[in-house]
Amino acid sequence: MSSCSSARGPVAPPVPLIAFLERVQEAALSIFGASGFDPKRYVDLSLKSDLPAAERAFDELRASATALDLETFMRSYFEDAGGDLEHYEPPDYTPEPEGFLPAVKSREVREWALEVHALWKSLSRKISDGVRTRPDSHTLRFREAYYWDSYWVIRGLLASKMFETAKAVVKNLIYLANRYGYVLNGARAYYTNRSQPPLLSAMVSEIYDATHDLELVKISLQALLNEYEFWNSGKHKVTIQDAEGRIHTLSRYYAKWDKPRPESSTTDKESASKLLSASEKANLYWELASAAESGWDFSARWMRDPLDLTTMAATSVLPVDLNAFILGMEHDIALFAEVIGDKSTFERFVMASEARKEAITSIFWNEQKGQWLDYWLNCSNSCSPYIWDTLNQNQNVYASNFVPLWINPFYSDASMVHKVVNSLKHSGLLQASGIATPLQNSGQQWDFPNGWAPLQHMIVEGLVKSSSTDARQMAEDIAVRWIRTNYAAYKQTGKMHEKYNVVNCGEFGGGGEYVPQTGFGWSNGVVLAFLEEFGWPQDREIIDRE
Repeated sequence: MSSCSSARGPVAPPVPLIAFLERVQEAALSIFGASGFDPKRYVDLSLKSDLPAAERAFDELRASATALDLETFMRSYFEDAGGDLEHYEPPDYTPEPEGFLPAVKSREVREWALEVHALWKSLSRKISDGVRTRPDSHTLRFREAYYWDSYWVIRGLLASKMFETAKAVVKNLIYLANRYGYVLNGARAYYTNRSQPPLLSAMVSEIYDATHDLELVKISLQALLNEYEFWNSGKHKVTIQDAEGRIHTLSRYYAKWDKPRPESSTTDKESASKLLSASEKANLYWELASAAESGWDFSARWMRDPLDLTTMAATSVLPVDLNAFILGMEHDIALFAEVIGDKSTFERFVMASEARKEAITSIFWNEQKGQWLDYWLNCSNSCSPYIWDTLNQNQNVYASNFVPLWINPFYSDASMVHKVVNSLKHSGLLQASGIATPLQNSGQQWDFPNGWAPLQHMIVEGLVKSSSTDARQMAEDIAVRWIRTNYAAYKQTGKMHEKYNVVNCGEFGGGGEYVPQTGFGWSNGVVLAFLEEFGWPQDREIIDRE
């Protein structure tokens, strides 16, 4: 994909339709007001007519246009938001699949699990015919999905025995990696400026383990090599010299965008309004997009001052979890190359994984804390390599500090597992209803008291994969707390939520820049994965009565 240039690196080219929809978004905020305003709705609109005609009509609206004027314009020139998607009934869905959650013995929990399973049917969508015939009138690229969310959706689909649907999700992502060289943040044209945590190889691996579909492995390998290159080149690539003088290569989040994010354009402009210069604003926009690439949008984890969004500095962080994900990718690519007989690729990625494992230990591991710590890239000039300094390890406790335990060889190291379990036990992150993300309450949605399904799952599964009895006991305890809060919230609201308050059982999370979402793919997937792993005994209460 071609790109413009910037002092900070390549910038994704603008898309005329999106630029126009951002103008409509801004007008809507001005006319309708901020209360209940959803900026993403306006960049998801689909044109009824050609773009020039809509632009002319919009330009003819008076500066004093009323709400009725704008509503009339929108009805005349746009389909309703979401009209580019149609309901789709997955062919492999059955109300109660054979072999579904055999270890769940409680009737009450089983009935709820079947209701969660049934959500796959109501959540499934396909693109409308209009998107195929007039793609330039839509921002949708195929059935809308978010990249890293899809991993936990797939874990849930596999628990639901919906193997073909899981494969279809992955094939869509493979298409993106082949088309763009990386998997987009989401399947909309305005997401071409960034990716999200790279878990495509993990998705393929889970499906292969469940189905032994060698053909899926074969068609995925080139896409994974494309993605690997994306994360290990250009601005994503960082070289750093450790305390013993060894040079390591690691990766960071770094979007290709120095403007307001189209889906949050009005919000980003408001955030930048206190900054004086155009260059300061462009820098903030770059950092906001890069933090969005992390999936943690937003968190004090990326901010110099946790209470000031304008101090966002995601590109100055070497993230523990991103590099653990890429280590997992290296393992997966080596395995896939081995099973299809590609010896040179197998050998290359075995060596790459050994190098990254050493880098993760050398740069991130903190023996005193028993955690892997993010590293701040502090340098007044362009540093190559950066010089490691213990003072640049971020001493704050985040759930991401424990994510490497999800990846081999870390969960196989008994001594390290013992230290990590003890550290997690005393970290303050273990709350009544799950694992907190950090302990800081910044008001951002990824911060305290919110807990998120992916982090619960990665840490729990890492503990389970170890050979430690204490680790497995801790894992089951966390999973039980998380299942209970999901159940309680579902019974109160009739919905699964994207995040939960880990202090108060049954309370869903808040904060951030949009209304909390329901549905919800990764929450459904993690609950089903936990019930598949741990079951639910008949004599265990689902409502915690303590």
